[in-house]
Amino acid sequence: MKLLEQLIQSAKQAPSRIVVCEADDPRILQAAYDAHHQGIAKMILVGDKTRIEDTATQLQINLSDLVLEDPQLSSKADILCEALVKQRAHKGMTEDKARTALLDPLCFASMLVHCNYADGSVAGAVYSTADVVRSALQIIGKSPDADLVSSFFLMLLNQPHHPVQKGVIFSDCGLVINPSEEELAAIAIAATQSANILLQTEPRVAMLSFSTAGSANHPAVTKVTRAAQRVKAALPHLAIDEDVQFDAAIIPTIAAKKIKNSSVNGAANVFIFPNLEAGNIGYKIAERLGGAVAIGPLLQGLAKPANDLSRGCSTQDIFYVITVTSLQAQNRTDL
Repeated sequence: MKLLEQLIQSAKQAPSRIVVCEADDPRILQAAYDAHHQGIAKMILVGDKTRIEDTATQLQINLSDLVLEDPQLSSKADILCEALVKQRAHKGMTEDKARTALLDPLCFASMLVHCNYADGSVAGAVYSTADVVRSALQIIGKSPDADLVSSFFLMLLNQPHHPVQKGVIFSDCGLVINPSEEELAAIAIAATQSANILLQTEPRVAMLSFSTAGSANHPAVTKVTRAAQRVKAALPHLAIDEDVQFDAAIIPTIAAKKIKNSSVNGAANVFIFPNLEAGNIGYKIAERLGGAVAIGPLLQGLAKPANDLSRGCSTQDIFYVITVTSLQAQNRTDL
């Protein structure tokens, strides 16, 4: 878990303001408290004040130095309402609708990020992925320099049987169902940026396929190779293998047999799956059979960080996602 310790130490260098909107959930509150008191993030708790305080009492947590925002009591309500009307006026948002919408803690938290009261948000222990992503897209919005919003998992390979001991990026495993070659290239570029922030080493990209170096001729392979060529054009110095099977992407001896003139040489740390079906199956196999630690799904391509949680997440899972979100906020390119 060395990479996690490195990420935690990096987050402590400049802790970001991270908001959670399910703060009455014991898992969320404990993780937020731990992150705040370890100096990883400056936490903002959103939700019903009484319920959050009741949960804190059960956990024997002192909330005195955490920021608590109750949507029904907040002094920021008028400012957020005005901003939400402006943000969503083209979709028929009115003041009355905005005030009602802001009573939803998820909407309120997203607006805190939109209005720069917070640097990033974490949700999904109670809310569905669809709700979290919809709020992020509608309120926080896409980054001006991103072609689309996609997702990734930070996978930690830390078991004795893993062929390498390191962190890797799997993308997209949670959002874009059947990307075009243009979208697949955008996912790869975004995942490379995520790797720069989180892996603390040079990205080495594998565009995964059932083909390696043209061993199969099929439209699905062509999509992958054309996407890889788009990535190469955008990032000419990036180490990337076009169509490559997983074994050749991660085992140097297999890569040496299958790929001539590889720039990755079986040492990939960013794995781009050809579609969501493959990505979702792949990360779950790595986690459930392979014993890898899966942190995510994490979002990439947003104007500001907003990350999802599994509803079955543990306090430790949430703590790690808060850490990653704090680092993403530190490394925003538009600052």
